Amino acid sequence: MEGGMSASENPAWPDLPYKGWEDTYATLHRWTQIVGKVRLERTPWVNHSWHVPLYVTTQGLSTSAIPAGERVFEMAFDFRRHRLVIDSSDGASEVLPLKPRSVADFYQAVMSALEGMGLGTTIHTTPSEIPDGVPFDEDEEHGAYDAGAAHDFWQALVQLQRVFQRFRARYVGKSSPVHFFWGSFDLAVTRFSGRPAPEHPAGIPALPDWVAREAYSHEVSSLGFWPGGEVHPEPVVYSYAYPSPEGFTEADVGPEAAYYLDELAEFVLPWATVRASTDPDAALLTFAQDSYEAAADLAGWDRKALEWPGGLEGPAALEG
Repeated sequence: MEGGMSASENPAWPDLPYKGWEDTYATLHRWTQIVGKVRLERTPWVNHSWHVPLYVTTQGLSTSAIPAGERVFEMAFDFRRHRLVIDSSDGASEVLPLKPRSVADFYQAVMSALEGMGLGTTIHTTPSEIPDGVPFDEDEEHGAYDAGAAHDFWQALVQLQRVFQRFRARYVGKSSPVHFFWGSFDLAVTRFSGRPAPEHPAGIPALPDWVAREAYSHEVSSLGFWPGGEVHPEPVVYSYAYPSPEGFTEADVGPEAAYYLDELAEFVLPWATVRASTDPDAALLTFAQDSYEAAADLAGWDRKALEWPGGLEGPAALEG
């Protein structure tokens, strides 16, 4: 593995040292953008860009069904068998191996496969949310693919997906699905207060300002997971509020290892803390609940109207 990524004591909660797989991460980030942008081009717009993310599956990450005339098709990263599978409702199918190959080569292979299936799609080839990103069809620099690292990343997403779903189920108000944004390369679930928010300052690299402003048109408390980057080379579970209410940065958020990171303007819980916990689910849910309550209480959200009684999940709140 790149840099000797260590095996986890519990493979369900793998170690994800940023420096151990950063080259594969950079390549995979761009590959997911190519696939995600196909979905973006063919799917009707949904508020807050909910029509663009990928979704965690039993094998990897998928677009879900994409409309194509009277057909639908799906593009799915399989991190068990290390392949990209493109399936159409009319029975057409293409399989592309995931292996060390440049972004430009992967882009051409995907576009050719779609064309051969009668699903030719033109996408904007400049990477999103990557400063000074080289267009996909010209990128010969990024081409690493460590199968073990990709598998471990997906395994982490599997655990996060199911715990984030539990947290989402506690909320009656508007909430996003648990989804994977290929632009920022993070898994997230977002709660909304229902009230409009002040205009977002935008300014996100390689992302139109109007997209950022529409995404944050209403007050939110967002929970997510990010595998790290140059600004903070450590995977973290994060939580932020927009707008950030007065006093939020000083809120008491557990577990003990959680802290507010100024560079990201978010509360973060190190992934290493989660996986080392005797009960990772409980650690994640504590962090999620504490950070949400801090945001909601300080901003005066109508929590009684927005949550199941007792913070429970669905019918369990009604049975008691």
